[in-house]
Amino acid sequence: MAPAKSLFKRVTYTTLYLKITHYSSFPPSNLRPHHSSLIKTGSIHFLHVANYLLKLYLHTPDFDCARNLFDEIPQRDVRTWTLLISGLSKFGHHRIALDYFAAMQNQATVVPNAFTLSSVLKCCASIREDGLQIGKAVHGWIITSGIDVDVALDNALLDFYAKLRQFDCVRRFFESMDEKDSTSWNIVMAAKLREGKMEETLDFFWRLPNKSIASWNTIIDGLLQQGLKGEALELLYEMVKLGYAFDVVTFSISLALASSLKNLELGRQTQGRMLRTGMNEDSFVSTSLLDMYCKCREMHKASVVFRELQTRHRDDLMAQTVSWSTMIAGCVQNGMTQDAMRYFRSMILEKLEIDLFTLTTILAASANGALLELGQQIHAHALKLGHKQDVFLCSSMIDMYAKCGKLDDSWSYFRETRTRNVVLWSSMLSSYAMYGLGNEAIQLFELMQKEGIKPNEVSFLGVLTACSHAGLVDDGCKYFKMMTDVYGIWPGIEHFVCMTDLLGRAGHLKEIKDFVYEKRIDHLKEVWKAYLSCCWLHKNVEMANWVSKKLLKLDPRQPDPYLLASNTFSANDVWEEAAKLRGLMLEKEVRKLPGQSWI
Repeated sequence: MAPAKSLFKRVTYTTLYLKITHYSSFPPSNLRPHHSSLIKTGSIHFLHVANYLLKLYLHTPDFDCARNLFDEIPQRDVRTWTLLISGLSKFGHHRIALDYFAAMQNQATVVPNAFTLSSVLKCCASIREDGLQIGKAVHGWIITSGIDVDVALDNALLDFYAKLRQFDCVRRFFESMDEKDSTSWNIVMAAKLREGKMEETLDFFWRLPNKSIASWNTIIDGLLQQGLKGEALELLYEMVKLGYAFDVVTFSISLALASSLKNLELGRQTQGRMLRTGMNEDSFVSTSLLDMYCKCREMHKASVVFRELQTRHRDDLMAQTVSWSTMIAGCVQNGMTQDAMRYFRSMILEKLEIDLFTLTTILAASANGALLELGQQIHAHALKLGHKQDVFLCSSMIDMYAKCGKLDDSWSYFRETRTRNVVLWSSMLSSYAMYGLGNEAIQLFELMQKEGIKPNEVSFLGVLTACSHAGLVDDGCKYFKMMTDVYGIWPGIEHFVCMTDLLGRAGHLKEIKDFVYEKRIDHLKEVWKAYLSCCWLHKNVEMANWVSKKLLKLDPRQPDPYLLASNTFSANDVWEEAAKLRGLMLEKEVRKLPGQSWI
Protein backbone atom coordinates (compact mmCIF):
# COMPACT_ATOMS: atom_id res chain seq x y z
CA MET A 1 0.00 0.00 0.00
CA ALA A 2 2.84 2.36 0.87
CA PRO A 3 4.51 2.07 -2.57
CA ALA A 4 1.16 2.77 -4.26
CA LYS A 5 0.61 5.89 -2.10
CA SER A 6 4.14 7.08 -2.85
CA LEU A 7 3.57 6.50 -6.56
CA PHE A 8 0.27 8.43 -6.38
CA LYS A 9 2.05 11.42 -4.76
CA ARG A 10 4.77 11.40 -7.41
CA VAL A 11 2.19 11.25 -10.20
CA THR A 12 0.15 14.07 -8.61
CA TYR A 13 3.25 16.20 -8.15
CA THR A 14 4.39 15.56 -11.72
CA THR A 15 0.95 16.42 -13.12
CA LEU A 16 0.77 19.70 -11.21
CA TYR A 17 4.34 20.66 -12.00
CA LEU A 18 3.85 20.03 -15.72
CA LYS A 19 0.59 21.93 -15.58
CA ILE A 20 2.13 25.11 -14.16
CA THR A 21 5.22 24.89 -16.38
CA HIS A 22 2.96 24.67 -19.43
CA TYR A 23 2.21 28.37 -19.07
CA SER A 24 4.64 31.29 -19.24
CA SER A 25 2.52 33.53 -17.05
CA PHE A 26 -0.76 33.74 -15.16
CA PRO A 27 -2.85 36.60 -13.88
CA PRO A 28 -2.85 36.56 -10.04
CA SER A 29 -6.41 35.24 -9.99
CA ASN A 30 -5.35 32.12 -11.93
CA LEU A 31 -1.96 31.48 -10.34
CA ARG A 32 -3.10 31.30 -6.71
CA PRO A 33 -5.26 28.15 -7.18
CA HIS A 34 -2.16 26.37 -8.53
CA HIS A 35 -0.27 27.57 -5.47
CA SER A 36 -3.00 26.12 -3.25
CA SER A 37 -2.87 22.78 -5.07
CA LEU A 38 0.89 22.56 -4.60
CA ILE A 39 0.49 23.24 -0.87
CA LYS A 40 -2.21 20.57 -0.51
CA THR A 41 -0.10 17.90 -2.21
CA GLY A 42 3.07 18.96 -0.41
CA SER A 43 4.82 19.59 -3.73
CA ILE A 44 5.60 23.14 -2.66
CA HIS A 45 8.33 21.70 -0.41
CA PHE A 46 10.35 20.75 -3.48
CA LEU A 47 12.67 23.74 -3.81
CA HIS A 48 12.73 23.81 -7.61
CA VAL A 49 8.89 23.87 -7.64
CA ALA A 50 8.79 26.75 -5.15
CA ASN A 51 11.42 28.61 -7.16
CA TYR A 52 9.44 28.17 -10.35
CA LEU A 53 6.27 29.41 -8.68
CA LEU A 54 8.22 32.40 -7.32
CA LYS A 55 9.39 33.15 -10.86
CA LEU A 56 5.78 33.09 -12.13
CA TYR A 57 4.60 35.43 -9.36
CA LEU A 58 7.37 37.88 -10.22
CA HIS A 59 6.61 37.61 -13.92
CA THR A 60 2.91 38.44 -13.36
CA PRO A 61 3.90 40.59 -11.34
CA ASP A 62 2.35 39.92 -7.93
CA PHE A 63 4.95 41.12 -5.46
CA ASP A 64 2.88 40.51 -2.31
CA CYS A 65 2.42 36.83 -3.14
CA ALA A 66 6.04 36.55 -4.31
CA ARG A 67 7.41 37.96 -1.07
CA ASN A 68 5.03 35.84 1.06
CA LEU A 69 6.12 32.71 -0.83
CA PHE A 70 9.78 33.70 -0.43
CA ASP A 71 9.31 34.07 3.34
CA GLU A 72 7.73 30.60 3.52
CA ILE A 73 10.61 28.81 1.75
CA PRO A 74 12.70 27.33 4.59
CA GLN A 75 15.88 26.39 2.73
CA ARG A 76 16.53 29.04 0.08
CA ASP A 77 19.30 28.55 -2.46
CA VAL A 78 21.09 31.15 -4.57
CA ARG A 79 18.46 30.82 -7.30
CA THR A 80 15.69 31.74 -4.83
CA TRP A 81 17.46 34.92 -3.77
CA THR A 82 18.44 35.80 -7.33
CA LEU A 83 14.91 35.34 -8.66
CA LEU A 84 13.49 37.74 -6.07
CA ILE A 85 16.23 40.36 -6.38
CA SER A 86 16.21 40.36 -10.20
CA GLY A 87 12.39 40.37 -10.32
CA LEU A 88 12.17 43.39 -8.03
CA SER A 89 14.91 45.14 -10.00
CA LYS A 90 13.16 44.51 -13.31
CA PHE A 91 10.04 46.37 -12.17
CA GLY A 92 11.90 49.29 -10.58
CA HIS A 93 11.82 48.27 -6.90
CA HIS A 94 15.54 48.90 -6.56
CA ARG A 95 15.67 49.83 -2.87
CA ILE A 96 13.67 46.77 -1.82
CA ALA A 97 15.89 44.53 -3.97
CA LEU A 98 19.01 45.95 -2.26
CA ASP A 99 17.42 45.34 1.15
CA TYR A 100 17.00 41.66 0.23
CA PHE A 101 20.61 41.52 -0.96
CA ALA A 102 21.72 42.94 2.40
CA ALA A 103 19.62 40.26 4.16
CA MET A 104 21.23 37.61 1.97
CA GLN A 105 24.68 38.87 2.99
CA ASN A 106 23.76 38.97 6.68
CA GLN A 107 22.53 35.36 6.69
CA ALA A 108 25.85 34.27 5.13
CA THR A 109 24.46 30.82 4.28
CA VAL A 110 24.22 31.41 0.51
CA VAL A 111 26.90 33.07 -1.61
CA PRO A 112 25.59 35.30 -4.42
CA ASN A 113 26.61 34.33 -7.93
CA ALA A 114 27.31 36.43 -11.02
CA PHE A 115 23.60 36.65 -11.89
CA THR A 116 22.72 37.93 -8.41
CA LEU A 117 25.47 40.53 -8.47
CA SER A 118 24.54 41.73 -11.96
CA SER A 119 20.99 42.46 -10.76
CA VAL A 120 22.33 44.22 -7.65
CA LEU A 121 24.58 46.44 -9.78
CA LYS A 122 21.63 47.37 -11.99
CA CYS A 123 19.78 48.50 -8.87
CA CYS A 124 22.76 50.58 -7.74
CA ALA A 125 22.96 52.26 -11.15
CA SER A 126 19.29 53.25 -10.86
CA ILE A 127 19.61 55.00 -7.47
CA ARG A 128 20.85 58.58 -7.58
CA GLU A 129 21.44 59.33 -3.92
CA ASP A 130 23.87 56.65 -2.73
CA GLY A 131 23.86 54.18 -5.62
CA LEU A 132 27.51 54.91 -6.46
CA GLN A 133 28.63 54.31 -2.90
CA ILE A 134 26.70 51.02 -2.60
CA GLY A 135 27.89 49.83 -6.03
CA LYS A 136 31.53 50.51 -5.19
CA ALA A 137 31.07 48.55 -1.96
CA VAL A 138 29.66 45.62 -3.97
CA HIS A 139 32.61 45.86 -6.37
CA GLY A 140 35.02 45.78 -3.44
CA TRP A 141 33.23 42.76 -1.96
CA ILE A 142 33.52 40.92 -5.30
CA ILE A 143 37.28 41.49 -5.33
CA THR A 144 37.92 40.54 -1.69
CA SER A 145 35.60 37.49 -1.73
CA GLY A 146 37.24 35.88 -4.73
CA ILE A 147 33.99 35.57 -6.68
CA ASP A 148 34.39 33.83 -10.03
CA VAL A 149 34.01 36.79 -12.40
CA ASP A 150 32.98 36.17 -16.00
CA VAL A 151 32.62 38.67 -18.83
CA ALA A 152 28.91 39.16 -18.09
CA LEU A 153 29.65 40.31 -14.52
CA ASP A 154 32.48 42.51 -15.77
CA ASN A 155 30.02 44.08 -18.20
CA ALA A 156 27.55 44.68 -15.36
CA LEU A 157 30.27 46.54 -13.43
CA LEU A 158 31.22 48.48 -16.55
CA ASP A 159 27.60 49.42 -17.19
CA PHE A 160 27.16 50.46 -13.53
CA TYR A 161 30.00 52.97 -13.75
CA ALA A 162 28.86 54.19 -17.18
CA LYS A 163 25.27 54.87 -16.10
CA LEU A 164 26.49 56.88 -13.11
CA ARG A 165 28.79 58.89 -15.41
CA GLN A 166 32.01 57.70 -13.79
CA PHE A 167 33.83 57.91 -17.09
CA ASP A 168 37.36 57.63 -15.70
CA CYS A 169 36.34 54.46 -13.87
CA VAL A 170 34.83 53.13 -17.11
CA ARG A 171 38.08 53.69 -19.01
CA ARG A 172 40.28 52.16 -16.31
CA PHE A 173 38.02 49.16 -15.75
CA PHE A 174 37.65 48.50 -19.49
CA GLU A 175 41.42 48.51 -19.92
CA SER A 176 41.85 46.09 -16.99
CA MET A 177 39.34 43.53 -18.33
CA ASP A 178 40.97 40.25 -19.36
CA GLU A 179 38.11 39.30 -21.65
CA LYS A 180 35.94 41.68 -23.67
CA ASP A 181 32.94 40.91 -25.87
CA SER A 182 30.85 43.11 -28.16
CA THR A 183 28.69 44.18 -25.18
CA SER A 184 31.78 45.53 -23.40
CA TRP A 185 32.72 47.69 -26.37
CA ASN A 186 29.11 48.90 -26.78
CA ILE A 187 28.90 49.97 -23.13
CA VAL A 188 32.09 52.03 -23.42
CA MET A 189 30.89 53.55 -26.68
CA ALA A 190 27.57 54.55 -25.11
CA ALA A 191 29.49 56.09 -22.18
CA LYS A 192 31.59 58.18 -24.56
CA LEU A 193 28.41 59.36 -26.25
CA ARG A 194 26.99 60.46 -22.88
CA GLU A 195 30.26 62.25 -22.17
CA GLY A 196 29.78 64.25 -25.37
CA LYS A 197 33.04 63.19 -27.04
CA MET A 198 31.67 62.70 -30.53
CA GLU A 199 34.91 62.47 -32.52
CA GLU A 200 36.43 60.11 -29.95
CA THR A 201 33.25 58.01 -29.98
CA LEU A 202 33.22 57.67 -33.75
CA ASP A 203 36.93 56.77 -33.76
CA PHE A 204 36.22 54.19 -31.04
CA PHE A 205 33.34 52.77 -33.09
CA TRP A 206 35.47 52.28 -36.20
CA ARG A 207 38.11 50.51 -34.06
CA LEU A 208 35.61 47.93 -32.78
CA PRO A 209 37.01 44.45 -33.51
CA ASN A 210 33.54 43.08 -34.29
CA LYS A 211 30.70 45.42 -35.14
CA SER A 212 27.44 43.70 -34.23
CA ILE A 213 24.00 45.03 -35.06
CA ALA A 214 23.83 46.20 -31.42
CA SER A 215 26.99 48.28 -32.00
CA TRP A 216 25.43 50.03 -34.99
CA ASN A 217 22.21 50.61 -33.06
CA THR A 218 24.13 52.11 -30.14
CA ILE A 219 26.16 54.58 -32.19
CA ILE A 220 23.29 55.66 -34.47
CA ASP A 221 20.82 56.10 -31.61
CA GLY A 222 23.50 57.89 -29.54
CA LEU A 223 24.17 60.38 -32.33
CA LEU A 224 20.44 60.93 -32.74
CA GLN A 225 20.01 61.57 -29.01
CA GLN A 226 22.90 64.03 -29.08
CA GLY A 227 21.23 65.97 -31.89
CA LEU A 228 23.68 64.85 -34.61
CA LYS A 229 20.98 63.73 -37.01
CA GLY A 230 23.06 64.14 -40.17
CA GLU A 231 25.86 61.96 -38.83
CA ALA A 232 23.31 59.39 -37.65
CA LEU A 233 21.79 59.26 -41.14
CA GLU A 234 25.21 58.80 -42.78
CA LEU A 235 26.02 55.89 -40.48
CA LEU A 236 22.63 54.30 -41.13
CA TYR A 237 23.27 54.37 -44.88
CA GLU A 238 26.80 53.02 -44.31
CA MET A 239 25.33 50.16 -42.29
CA VAL A 240 22.94 49.32 -45.15
CA LYS A 241 25.80 49.55 -47.65
CA LEU A 242 27.83 47.00 -45.64
CA GLY A 243 24.92 44.56 -45.71
CA TYR A 244 23.89 44.44 -42.05
CA ALA A 245 20.37 43.09 -41.44
CA PHE A 246 18.01 45.32 -39.44
CA ASP A 247 16.54 44.08 -36.18
CA VAL A 248 13.53 45.51 -34.31
CA VAL A 249 15.66 48.18 -32.63
CA THR A 250 17.25 49.27 -35.92
CA PHE A 251 13.86 49.71 -37.56
CA SER A 252 12.66 51.74 -34.59
CA ILE A 253 15.77 53.98 -34.68
CA SER A 254 15.51 54.44 -38.45
CA LEU A 255 11.86 55.53 -38.18
CA ALA A 256 12.68 57.83 -35.25
CA LEU A 257 15.43 59.40 -37.34
CA ALA A 258 13.02 59.86 -40.25
CA SER A 259 10.52 61.50 -37.87
CA SER A 260 13.18 63.79 -36.42
CA LEU A 261 14.49 64.87 -39.82
CA LYS A 262 10.99 64.97 -41.34
CA ASN A 263 12.60 62.79 -44.01
CA LEU A 264 9.67 61.06 -45.67
CA GLU A 265 11.88 59.29 -48.21
CA LEU A 266 13.87 57.61 -45.42
CA GLY A 267 10.59 56.54 -43.83
CA ARG A 268 9.39 55.02 -47.10
CA GLN A 269 12.67 53.18 -47.61
CA THR A 270 12.44 51.80 -44.09
CA GLN A 271 8.85 50.67 -44.69
CA GLY A 272 9.94 48.91 -47.88
CA ARG A 273 12.60 47.03 -45.97
CA MET A 274 10.00 46.14 -43.32
CA LEU A 275 7.77 44.59 -45.97
CA ARG A 276 10.63 42.62 -47.54
CA THR A 277 11.75 41.17 -44.19
CA GLY A 278 8.28 40.60 -42.74
CA MET A 279 8.96 43.03 -39.90
CA ASN A 280 5.67 44.80 -40.63
CA GLU A 281 4.08 41.98 -38.60
CA ASP A 282 5.77 43.36 -35.45
CA SER A 283 3.36 45.65 -33.58
CA PHE A 284 6.14 47.79 -32.04
CA VAL A 285 7.77 48.55 -35.40
CA SER A 286 4.40 49.13 -37.10
CA THR A 287 3.43 51.64 -34.40
CA SER A 288 6.76 53.43 -34.96
CA LEU A 289 5.88 53.59 -38.65
CA LEU A 290 2.49 55.06 -37.79
CA ASP A 291 4.17 57.69 -35.59
CA MET A 292 6.63 58.56 -38.37
CA TYR A 293 3.86 59.25 -40.90
CA CYS A 294 2.02 61.38 -38.33
CA LYS A 295 5.12 63.47 -37.65
CA CYS A 296 5.85 63.82 -41.36
CA ARG A 297 2.29 65.18 -41.83
CA GLU A 298 1.25 62.24 -44.04
CA MET A 299 -2.02 61.54 -42.27
CA HIS A 300 -3.56 59.64 -45.18
CA LYS A 301 -0.71 57.10 -45.11
CA ALA A 302 -0.89 57.08 -41.31
CA SER A 303 -4.57 56.11 -41.48
CA VAL A 304 -3.71 53.21 -43.83
CA VAL A 305 -1.06 51.91 -41.40
CA PHE A 306 -3.50 52.42 -38.52
CA ARG A 307 -6.20 50.30 -40.21
CA GLU A 308 -3.66 47.55 -40.95
CA LEU A 309 -2.60 47.57 -37.31
CA GLN A 310 -6.21 47.21 -36.17
CA THR A 311 -6.73 44.21 -38.48
CA ARG A 312 -3.40 42.47 -37.94
CA HIS A 313 -3.16 42.89 -34.14
CA ARG A 314 -6.81 42.62 -33.19
CA ASP A 315 -6.00 40.35 -30.24
CA ASP A 316 -3.05 42.42 -28.98
CA LEU A 317 -4.61 44.83 -26.48
CA MET A 318 -1.40 46.81 -25.93
CA ALA A 319 -0.84 47.28 -29.67
CA GLN A 320 -4.45 48.40 -30.08
CA THR A 321 -4.20 50.94 -27.26
CA VAL A 322 -0.87 52.41 -28.39
CA SER A 323 -1.93 52.68 -32.04
CA TRP A 324 -5.14 54.53 -31.14
CA SER A 325 -3.19 56.91 -28.88
CA THR A 326 -0.59 57.54 -31.58
CA MET A 327 -3.26 58.25 -34.19
CA ILE A 328 -5.09 60.69 -31.92
CA ALA A 329 -1.85 62.48 -31.03
CA GLY A 330 -0.99 62.69 -34.75
CA CYS A 331 -4.35 64.26 -35.55
CA VAL A 332 -3.89 66.89 -32.85
CA GLN A 333 -0.30 67.66 -33.92
CA ASN A 334 -1.50 68.24 -37.47
CA GLY A 335 -4.41 70.49 -36.51
CA MET A 336 -7.07 67.84 -37.18
CA THR A 337 -8.96 68.53 -33.96
CA GLN A 338 -12.29 67.09 -35.02
CA ASP A 339 -10.65 63.87 -36.23
CA ALA A 340 -8.82 63.53 -32.91
CA MET A 341 -12.08 63.88 -30.99
CA ARG A 342 -13.77 61.41 -33.34
CA TYR A 343 -11.06 58.79 -32.73
CA PHE A 344 -11.29 59.35 -29.00
CA ARG A 345 -15.08 58.90 -29.04
CA SER A 346 -14.67 55.76 -31.15
CA MET A 347 -12.37 54.28 -28.54
CA ILE A 348 -15.04 54.84 -25.91
CA LEU A 349 -17.90 53.53 -28.08
CA GLU A 350 -15.96 50.39 -29.04
CA LYS A 351 -15.26 49.82 -25.33
CA LEU A 352 -11.52 49.73 -25.88
CA GLU A 353 -9.45 50.02 -22.74
CA ILE A 354 -8.42 53.64 -22.23
CA ASP A 355 -5.51 53.30 -19.87
CA LEU A 356 -3.30 55.94 -18.31
CA PHE A 357 -0.88 55.83 -21.22
CA THR A 358 -3.66 56.65 -23.65
CA LEU A 359 -5.05 59.45 -21.49
CA THR A 360 -1.67 61.09 -20.88
CA THR A 361 -0.76 60.81 -24.56
CA ILE A 362 -3.98 62.49 -25.68
CA LEU A 363 -3.74 65.06 -22.89
CA ALA A 364 -0.18 65.97 -23.90
CA ALA A 365 -1.32 66.33 -27.51
CA SER A 366 -4.21 68.56 -26.37
CA ALA A 367 -1.73 70.72 -24.44
CA ASN A 368 0.59 71.11 -27.43
CA GLY A 369 -2.36 72.12 -29.59
CA ALA A 370 -3.82 74.43 -26.90
CA LEU A 371 -7.10 72.54 -27.20
CA LEU A 372 -8.81 73.37 -23.91
CA GLU A 373 -12.15 71.76 -24.76
CA LEU A 374 -10.58 68.40 -25.63
CA GLY A 375 -8.37 68.59 -22.53
CA GLN A 376 -11.36 69.24 -20.28
CA GLN A 377 -13.21 66.27 -21.80
CA ILE A 378 -10.24 64.03 -21.06
CA HIS A 379 -10.05 65.43 -17.52
CA ALA A 380 -13.72 64.51 -16.98
CA HIS A 381 -13.21 61.05 -18.48
CA ALA A 382 -10.15 60.45 -16.27
CA LEU A 383 -12.21 61.29 -13.18
CA LYS A 384 -14.94 58.92 -14.37
CA LEU A 385 -12.40 56.11 -14.74
CA GLY A 386 -11.00 56.80 -11.26
CA HIS A 387 -7.54 57.93 -12.38
CA LYS A 388 -7.61 61.18 -10.41
CA GLN A 389 -4.46 60.65 -8.34
CA ASP A 390 -2.09 59.12 -10.90
CA VAL A 391 1.05 61.27 -10.78
CA PHE A 392 1.79 61.26 -14.53
CA LEU A 393 -1.80 62.04 -15.42
CA CYS A 394 -1.81 64.89 -12.88
CA SER A 395 1.41 66.21 -14.38
CA SER A 396 -0.10 66.17 -17.87
CA MET A 397 -3.19 67.92 -16.51
CA ILE A 398 -1.11 70.75 -15.00
CA ASP A 399 0.78 71.12 -18.27
CA MET A 400 -2.41 71.10 -20.34
CA TYR A 401 -4.14 73.87 -18.38
CA ALA A 402 -0.99 76.01 -18.42
CA LYS A 403 -0.51 75.66 -22.19
CA CYS A 404 -4.19 76.45 -22.73
CA GLY A 405 -3.77 79.78 -20.91
CA LYS A 406 -5.26 78.64 -17.59
CA LEU A 407 -2.30 79.03 -15.22
CA ASP A 408 -4.61 79.57 -12.22
CA ASP A 409 -6.29 76.24 -12.96
CA SER A 410 -2.86 74.59 -13.14
CA TRP A 411 -1.95 75.99 -9.73
CA SER A 412 -5.31 74.96 -8.23
CA TYR A 413 -4.95 71.43 -9.59
CA PHE A 414 -1.39 71.24 -8.24
CA ARG A 415 -2.51 72.32 -4.76
CA GLU A 416 -5.39 69.82 -4.72
CA THR A 417 -3.22 66.77 -5.40
CA ARG A 418 -2.65 64.68 -2.28
CA THR A 419 0.83 63.41 -3.11
CA ARG A 420 3.15 65.90 -4.78
CA ASN A 421 6.35 64.25 -5.95
CA VAL A 422 9.14 65.62 -8.15
CA VAL A 423 7.11 65.03 -11.34
CA LEU A 424 4.30 67.37 -10.23
CA TRP A 425 6.66 70.00 -8.85
CA SER A 426 8.58 69.96 -12.15
CA SER A 427 5.37 70.38 -14.14
CA MET A 428 4.38 73.40 -12.08
CA LEU A 429 7.88 74.88 -12.42
CA SER A 430 7.71 74.47 -16.19
CA SER A 431 4.31 76.17 -16.22
CA TYR A 432 5.70 79.22 -14.41
CA ALA A 433 8.67 79.24 -16.80
CA MET A 434 6.30 79.21 -19.77
CA TYR A 435 4.74 82.44 -18.52
CA GLY A 436 8.11 84.06 -17.77
CA LEU A 437 7.41 84.19 -14.02
CA GLY A 438 11.02 83.84 -12.92
CA ASN A 439 10.68 84.93 -9.29
CA GLU A 440 7.63 82.72 -8.73
CA ALA A 441 9.48 79.76 -10.25
CA ILE A 442 12.48 80.34 -7.97
CA GLN A 443 10.23 80.54 -4.91
CA LEU A 444 8.54 77.29 -5.90
CA PHE A 445 11.91 75.62 -6.52
CA GLU A 446 13.18 76.64 -3.08
CA LEU A 447 9.91 75.46 -1.46
CA MET A 448 10.26 72.11 -3.21
CA GLN A 449 13.73 71.62 -1.70
CA LYS A 450 12.52 72.67 1.76
CA GLU A 451 9.82 69.98 1.59
CA GLY A 452 12.50 67.38 0.97
CA ILE A 453 11.82 66.83 -2.74
CA LYS A 454 15.05 66.38 -4.67
CA PRO A 455 14.92 68.11 -8.07
CA ASN A 456 15.62 66.16 -11.25
CA GLU A 457 16.67 67.16 -14.79
CA VAL A 458 13.19 68.46 -15.64
CA SER A 459 12.99 70.53 -12.45
CA PHE A 460 16.27 72.26 -13.27
CA LEU A 461 15.21 72.82 -16.87
CA GLY A 462 12.05 74.52 -15.61
CA VAL A 463 13.85 76.89 -13.22
CA LEU A 464 16.59 77.66 -15.78
CA THR A 465 13.99 78.48 -18.44
CA ALA A 466 12.18 80.74 -15.98
CA CYS A 467 15.44 82.54 -15.13
CA SER A 468 16.17 82.95 -18.84
CA HIS A 469 12.77 84.44 -19.66
CA ALA A 470 12.93 86.78 -16.64
CA GLY A 471 16.56 87.86 -17.22
CA LEU A 472 17.79 86.43 -13.89
CA VAL A 473 21.33 85.62 -15.04
CA ASP A 474 22.99 85.22 -11.63
CA ASP A 475 20.20 82.95 -10.36
CA GLY A 476 20.33 80.87 -13.52
CA CYS A 477 24.10 80.38 -13.24
CA LYS A 478 23.69 79.41 -9.57
CA TYR A 479 21.11 76.72 -10.34
CA PHE A 480 23.11 75.39 -13.30
CA LYS A 481 26.12 74.95 -11.02
CA MET A 482 23.88 73.36 -8.37
CA MET A 483 22.83 70.64 -10.82
CA THR A 484 26.27 69.03 -10.97
CA ASP A 485 27.89 70.17 -7.72
CA VAL A 486 25.02 69.42 -5.32
CA TYR A 487 22.80 66.85 -7.08
CA GLY A 488 25.25 65.18 -9.45
CA ILE A 489 22.98 65.67 -12.48
CA TRP A 490 24.83 66.02 -15.78
CA PRO A 491 23.20 68.68 -18.01
CA GLY A 492 21.52 67.57 -21.22
CA ILE A 493 21.21 69.40 -24.54
CA GLU A 494 18.17 71.34 -23.29
CA HIS A 495 20.06 72.64 -20.25
CA PHE A 496 22.99 73.82 -22.36
CA VAL A 497 20.63 75.52 -24.83
CA CYS A 498 18.81 77.17 -21.93
CA MET A 499 22.07 78.53 -20.48
CA THR A 500 23.05 79.86 -23.92
CA ASP A 501 19.69 81.59 -24.17
CA LEU A 502 20.02 82.94 -20.61
CA LEU A 503 23.41 84.52 -21.30
CA GLY A 504 22.40 85.65 -24.79
CA ARG A 505 19.23 87.45 -23.78
CA ALA A 506 21.30 89.47 -21.30
CA GLY A 507 23.78 90.36 -24.05
CA HIS A 508 26.69 88.24 -22.74
CA LEU A 509 27.69 86.96 -26.19
CA LYS A 510 31.39 86.67 -25.39
CA GLU A 511 30.56 84.64 -22.27
CA ILE A 512 28.56 82.18 -24.42
CA LYS A 513 31.66 81.45 -26.50
CA ASP A 514 33.68 80.72 -23.35
CA PHE A 515 30.82 78.59 -21.99
CA VAL A 516 30.58 76.48 -25.18
CA TYR A 517 34.25 75.59 -25.25
CA GLU A 518 34.61 75.20 -21.49
CA LYS A 519 31.78 72.65 -21.40
CA ARG A 520 32.98 70.96 -24.62
CA ILE A 521 29.60 71.28 -26.30
CA ASP A 522 30.77 72.77 -29.60
CA HIS A 523 29.37 69.70 -31.40
CA LEU A 524 25.77 70.55 -30.44
CA LYS A 525 24.08 72.43 -33.27
CA GLU A 526 21.12 73.30 -31.01
CA VAL A 527 23.50 75.38 -28.87
CA TRP A 528 24.89 77.18 -31.93
CA LYS A 529 21.35 77.88 -33.17
CA ALA A 530 20.49 79.48 -29.84
CA TYR A 531 23.77 81.42 -29.98
CA LEU A 532 22.96 82.68 -33.49
CA SER A 533 19.47 83.76 -32.39
CA CYS A 534 21.06 85.82 -29.61
CA CYS A 535 23.39 87.47 -32.14
CA TRP A 536 20.34 88.36 -34.23
CA LEU A 537 18.55 89.71 -31.15
CA HIS A 538 21.43 92.06 -30.33
CA LYS A 539 22.25 92.81 -34.01
CA ASN A 540 25.87 91.73 -33.58
CA VAL A 541 26.88 91.20 -37.22
CA GLU A 542 30.48 90.18 -36.58
CA MET A 543 29.58 87.53 -34.02
CA ALA A 544 26.64 86.32 -36.15
CA ASN A 545 29.00 85.79 -39.09
CA TRP A 546 31.39 83.70 -36.97
CA VAL A 547 28.62 81.64 -35.35
CA SER A 548 26.83 80.97 -38.65
CA LYS A 549 30.03 79.54 -40.16
CA LYS A 550 30.38 77.18 -37.20
CA LEU A 551 26.76 76.12 -37.48
CA LEU A 552 26.86 75.59 -41.25
CA LYS A 553 29.76 73.19 -40.81
CA LEU A 554 27.67 71.12 -38.42
CA ASP A 555 24.36 71.30 -40.27
CA PRO A 556 24.71 72.45 -43.91
CA ARG A 557 21.33 71.01 -45.01
CA GLN A 558 19.02 72.83 -42.57
CA PRO A 559 17.56 76.24 -43.51
CA ASP A 560 17.61 77.78 -40.01
CA PRO A 561 21.30 78.80 -39.91
CA TYR A 562 21.06 80.49 -43.33
CA LEU A 563 17.86 82.34 -42.45
CA LEU A 564 18.98 83.52 -39.01
CA ALA A 565 22.32 84.79 -40.29
CA SER A 566 20.73 86.36 -43.38
CA ASN A 567 18.12 88.15 -41.24
CA THR A 568 20.85 89.46 -38.95
CA PHE A 569 22.76 90.88 -41.90
CA SER A 570 19.59 92.37 -43.42
CA ALA A 571 18.56 94.02 -40.13
CA ASN A 572 21.92 95.77 -40.06
CA ASP A 573 21.89 96.75 -43.78
CA VAL A 574 24.70 94.34 -44.67
CA TRP A 575 22.90 93.37 -47.85
CA GLU A 576 25.86 91.84 -49.66
CA GLU A 577 26.39 89.18 -46.98
CA ALA A 578 22.65 88.52 -46.78
CA ALA A 579 22.51 87.96 -50.55
CA LYS A 580 25.48 85.59 -50.38
CA LEU A 581 23.74 83.40 -47.84
CA ARG A 582 20.50 83.32 -49.84
CA GLY A 583 22.51 82.38 -52.90
CA LEU A 584 24.28 79.64 -50.98
CA MET A 585 20.88 78.23 -49.99
CA LEU A 586 19.88 78.01 -53.66
CA GLU A 587 23.23 76.47 -54.61
CA LYS A 588 22.94 73.75 -51.97
CA GLU A 589 19.20 73.31 -52.65
CA VAL A 590 18.30 74.11 -49.05
CA ARG A 591 14.62 75.03 -48.87
CA LYS A 592 12.74 76.87 -46.17
CA LEU A 593 9.66 75.05 -44.93
CA PRO A 594 6.48 76.99 -45.74
CA GLY A 595 4.84 78.83 -42.86
CA GLN A 596 1.52 77.68 -41.47
CA SER A 597 -1.15 78.89 -39.11
CA TRP A 598 -3.96 77.16 -37.24
CA ILE A 599 -5.95 80.38 -36.99
